This record gives sequence, C-alpha cells and structure tokens, in this order.
Amino acid sequence: MEGSPIPVLTVPTAPYEDQRPTGGGGLRRPTGLFEGQRNYLPNFIQSVLSSIDLRDRQGCTMVVGSDGRYFSRTATEIVVQMAAANGIGRLIIGQNGILSTPAVSCIIRKIKAAGGIILTASHCPGGPGGEFGVKFNVANGGPAPDVVSDKIYQISKTIEEYAICPDLRIDLSRLGRQEFDLENKFKPFRVEIVDPVDIYLNLLRTIFDFNAIKSLLAGPGQLKIRVDAMHGVMGPYVRKVLCDELGAPANSAINCVPLEDFGGQHPDPNLTYATTLLEAMKGGEYGFGAAFDADGDRYMILGQNGFFVSPSDSLAIIAANLSCIPYFRQMGVRGFGRSMPTSMALDSDF
Repeated sequence: MEGSPIPVLTVPTAPYEDQRPTGGGGLRRPTGLFEGQRNYLPNFIQSVLSSIDLRDRQGCTMVVGSDGRYFSRTATEIVVQMAAANGIGRLIIGQNGILSTPAVSCIIRKIKAAGGIILTASHCPGGPGGEFGVKFNVANGGPAPDVVSDKIYQISKTIEEYAICPDLRIDLSRLGRQEFDLENKFKPFRVEIVDPVDIYLNLLRTIFDFNAIKSLLAGPGQLKIRVDAMHGVMGPYVRKVLCDELGAPANSAINCVPLEDFGGQHPDPNLTYATTLLEAMKGGEYGFGAAFDADGDRYMILGQNGFFVSPSDSLAIIAANLSCIPYFRQMGVRGFGRSMPTSMALDSDF
C-alpha cells in the first residue's frame, strides 16, 4: 500500500432489459455486447453485488475466477474494482484469473466465502466473435437459486448507478496478498492470488484413493489414458492432478494451455467437437478418454475404441462402485442427482 487512498466513484448508468440470469445466476451473451455496450458488464456486476444483503456484503470474502477466454482479464479487473467499491473486504482469485467452476465452489466452501463470480460462457466458443458470460455462485458453493437470480434481474431493471474504484490495479500473475487503501474505508481492501489447482487438489485427495489410481496409471500394466482439456481452464488441473500427482505420462494430456479463443475450437466435450480425442480413442491404444468444457463443469468419457459413455451411465458406474471411493465409504451417500433425460441405468444399482 503506497500513496494516497484510492478514490471510490459512483457512476450514473441506465438499465438494460435483457440481463435476466439463466442457468443458476448466469448471464451469457455475445462478447461484443459485454465489450462494446456502455456499462453492460458493470451493470450486471453491480446487480450481483447488490443482491447480497448489505450486512453480509460489508467486509466479506468472495472468490473470482474465469475460464481464460477473451475479455476475461479486462472483466476480472472490473469485478475487482467494483467489489472494492462495494465494501467487499477480500477477494480470492486464481493466478492469471484462472479458476475452474468446481474449484470456485470448493474454495467458497473451504473458506466460508459469501459467494463467487465466475467469468465464463461455459461450452460456448471464445474470442472477439464468440460468447462471454458471468455466473454467480452463492455461499454454499452452488449456482444461485432462482430466488437470487430473480433478485439480480429485478435490480438490473432499475439500476441507476454503480460503484467502482477505476484506479485500482492488481497483478494477477503474482501469487500472494495485495492490499489497497480506499477512500472512506477503515480497513484495507485485500486481494489474494492463489494457485488455481492446489486447494482443489487437496479436496480430491480427501475423496479418492490416489495410491490406487496412481498404481493404475503408472504401475505395471498401466491403463493408457488420453485427456483433452480443449484449451480451456482444465489444462492446469489435468497436468497437475493426472500427470504430476498420479503419474500418467505427460503425453496423456492434450490441449492443456488455456487460450482466449480455445484454439479456434468449440470447447464443448461431445462427439461433434471433441473429434481429436475421438479419433485417438478409435485407434484402440488408449483404454480411457475424457474431455472437459471451457470452465470444467462438463465432461465426456470415452472407452477403448471410442466407445461413448453417457453421463447417466457414468453416474451409475460411480453408484455401483461407491465402496472404492474412500470419501463415500466413510461418509455414505444421501442420494443421487438426476434429471428428466437420465436413463434407468442408475436404478439397476439398487
């Protein structure tokens, strides 16, 4: 903290009628709208922050992450500046702005944060001509429920101003704490840049039998795997967890460098877009294949020779083998989440 306190500004604005969150507190639009329409992003961020009760907001901790797509760095800076101006006490941000959606949820629950903002358009393409989005997770780590999404939308329709500290600058590349004195604030505003994988990796260690998996991937008669991060946020997780921690050969992981445009590809893990993985699996060399979407909360699994494993079947497989997973062996399971299209495969386990 150096120099005079950073000013907090109130900026007049006008509402947009199309900022109704969908899919659990998320707003997804063409990138050009966020980038080019005056105050489009600040309006929505202010609506999200204002949806948190003032008593809960003042001095609280929030988590911020992105899938690394185009406009994420600019948007992260705006989120930081507005969080500071709105009384948030501390932000936890992944290094270089990178945090997967599951990792954001993990950190929220780990540190008991008030919520988290995730800059992602999920499986949609990136780049200037692609999509951009903002998701809001609440204090339980999950997506905002309808009542919160409705509150955000109502605020967005009547918004007249937003608060921001435009002179506040952070270094997203530097791990550790950064503190800032703000005008009319008694306590400094704190930003903590964290390794995007470490906290999530520690959670995985408490759930799965890492020794058993390591012997499968790196021991005699190893299972050869192929995992495609599709140039999204999961690249660092795939490399650190599967290769560095569990011993899978480095060439098991492909497309692991997060890119703003996802390498010009559609980061949707399905048989239409994950063709590189599909072709590799069809050759029969690999016994297990997987691909992830841009923010890491969707996946596709392929078996040997490119056999497609549906999400409902993978859930059924987990359910049938709960005794192999230390966390569930110790804690049990309270139930399984399913949706209308879920097959009846899960029923065969009970």
